[in-house]
Amino acid sequence: MSLTTTMRFASFMSDLGELEPALEDARRHFGPQLGGTRPDLLVVYASPHFEPLYDRLAARLQEAFGPRHMLGGSAAGLIGGMREVEHQPGLALAAAWLPGVELTPYHWPNEALPDQDAGPRAWHAALNLAPERKPHFILHCDPFSARVEDLLRGLDFAYPAAVKVGGLVSGARQAGRNALFLDGRAYREGTTGLAVSGGVRIDPLVAQGCRPIGVPVRVTKCRQNVLQELDGKKPLEIVAELFQESPERDRELIRSALFMGLIMDPYRAPPWHAGDFLIRNVIGMDPQAGALIVGAFLREGQVVQFHVRDAQAAEHELLQLLRGYATALLSEGKGEALGAPPAGALLFSCLGRGKHMYGRPNHDSDAFRACLGDVPLAGFFCNGEIGPVGGTTYIHGFTSSFAIFRPAAPA
Repeated sequence: MSLTTTMRFASFMSDLGELEPALEDARRHFGPQLGGTRPDLLVVYASPHFEPLYDRLAARLQEAFGPRHMLGGSAAGLIGGMREVEHQPGLALAAAWLPGVELTPYHWPNEALPDQDAGPRAWHAALNLAPERKPHFILHCDPFSARVEDLLRGLDFAYPAAVKVGGLVSGARQAGRNALFLDGRAYREGTTGLAVSGGVRIDPLVAQGCRPIGVPVRVTKCRQNVLQELDGKKPLEIVAELFQESPERDRELIRSALFMGLIMDPYRAPPWHAGDFLIRNVIGMDPQAGALIVGAFLREGQVVQFHVRDAQAAEHELLQLLRGYATALLSEGKGEALGAPPAGALLFSCLGRGKHMYGRPNHDSDAFRACLGDVPLAGFFCNGEIGPVGGTTYIHGFTSSFAIFRPAAPA
């Protein structure tokens, strides 16, 4: 089978801070991998050092590589060529050849989104995209202007079977200074996206960087995001018991990095594992009532479990998810070979991970390679990460959200 009929990816990182030298660096690297063929998709992330040149950069990349579609944005940290570069000049690039795959680009200013009371048909019409095409979505959102939660709710409503992954672009501290790249243009607000359909599957992995402590309990009384009872006891009483029973390291984390994990799928049976919980902040407490305030709406009967977060917990959860995914691929192939091996992946990682969390660069990229081999990987450090938990798509923090591309199995 020729290279032009095989799904494949290539990724590269240039740490040069000037546009033309960085482009020449990328051309030299990609030359042998491109093989003279035009990529179907070029994914591009640029450090804020290029901010005065974002418009020119987008046009030059489109001109230099001639992709059928281009997607990306500004980024305070870059991931490419199995390296992670944070708060330094550079470009991260990925090229993808996707035979049999249809790519539909979008730019959504906020006013272009259907009303939140609109039904699925309004979204199908607005996107001119029938659900029968079974699309998945790669999304890049400006943190200052995009109505991200409205967009995710609408897409989940209209395309419930679709995977939605992506991130909020980063690098700027004020509105209008970030960039969203799409097909040779640089937008400064809203959301850019790519609907991906046809002979491809996208496997999402969402590593939220936490580990559970204690045991799962059930919400027996709540009011919106105020947690009033767990298994008939005051939440602060349970936290106090956890504190007394925990080793010193966990006691420190309970004081400073306590989170709540919520089982979002009411039909998910125990035992529960990493990836089953949606992690949300514990944002306050009412000592008099013994209640906790959580960064999510709660419902009575919902199963929850306290979690803590640190570098060790994040590493453990990430490896657990990646190893589980690799095992599932082998099982799919009946233990003889990968059923449909990954061709490439995108990684949307929080600005709070990387060197800030682990004390060294390349941690999540190294973990990905250790578990899945030399699958080309590119991405960026985000102001918020997009990915599914329990069949619903959320914005996350301190998370690494992977989109792993594979050829779809024959029908």
